[in-house]
Amino acid sequence: DVRQLGIGIGNFTESGGLSPSKIAAGVRLQSGGWESASVRMLLTGKVEVATGTSPHGQGHETSWSQIAADALGISPDDVTVLHGDTAVVPLGRDTYGSRSLAVGGVAVHLACERVVDKAKKVAAHMLEAAEDDIEFEGGTFSVAGSPDQNVTIQDVAATAYLGADIPEGMEPGLDESYVFDPPNFTWPFGTHICVVEVDTETGKVEIAKYVAVDDCGPVVNPAIVNGQLHGGIAQGIAQALYEEAIYTDEGTLTTGTMMDYMIPGAPEIPNFILEQTETPSPSNPMGVKGIGESGAIGSSPAVVNAVIDALAHEGVTHIDMPATPWKVWQAIQNARNGTDGAAGHPARTMGAS
Repeated sequence: DVRQLGIGIGNFTESGGLSPSKIAAGVRLQSGGWESASVRMLLTGKVEVATGTSPHGQGHETSWSQIAADALGISPDDVTVLHGDTAVVPLGRDTYGSRSLAVGGVAVHLACERVVDKAKKVAAHMLEAAEDDIEFEGGTFSVAGSPDQNVTIQDVAATAYLGADIPEGMEPGLDESYVFDPPNFTWPFGTHICVVEVDTETGKVEIAKYVAVDDCGPVVNPAIVNGQLHGGIAQGIAQALYEEAIYTDEGTLTTGTMMDYMIPGAPEIPNFILEQTETPSPSNPMGVKGIGESGAIGSSPAVVNAVIDALAHEGVTHIDMPATPWKVWQAIQNARNGTDGAAGHPARTMGAS
């Protein structure tokens, strides 16, 4: 048959959550691996979260609001996330290495815990009860065994800021910070499977089906996780089949415009079947791991392995990325002629990164 079916698998384990400060120092990165967060519950009951991570499309505002809302028992709509300005957030390590959630988001979680711990002391004072008898659930502090004796965390915040009815020696306000330095990396992992059809007359590759199962620990926001995977897989497919910087022997770039440099669009990217398993990380109290790089890691080998699988009966053993129609066709011809089962580009190339 002119159209040959191939199935490729890409298994990976990634080191994410970059990185513990001691390891960073050991490899001379000249930077710490910690991340900072400050959480302020205002007199109005609204919350400001100042984070050292700097989002550029990953949805930190949404996820950090959810983390704070879950910890404090409030609505995410009542949380404002501040970032990207050293006048507002003087401490921070930025965003890279699948570390934003596993380090920065965890710092937010731990800062919120400190807010709750202080609020619990104020609530005990307000309810005239021992601190050990105070329970906190769903944004409400209550006395154990007497749920009718309760105050909301918003009530506590107002009392804390007024300062007249707080424990002796306590500073007014609910404003806490945390700098989290992870004890280890996190280890996201997954398996990506790609099914392709290869036209042996033209070398054109079409993706018929794509399935990915990833493990990033507990998921804070499923839509954001899927969005990260969609973008990462699309990037990996682009690297595997389309994007290529081609130079002449003299070093002249011949793919310097979008007329020559192929970036895939919707017609080239298939629908994805995405699933997750959940293995909590032991290196942070939330058990979370990164997902931003996973799609790009698992997809390229899955796609190229599928192309090789489709042509294995021809004797093709290797094709340089991207597996463009020319390279695929040339690999088939080489294998049939008995010259070589591999193919690269006649000009010097540099694959997409």
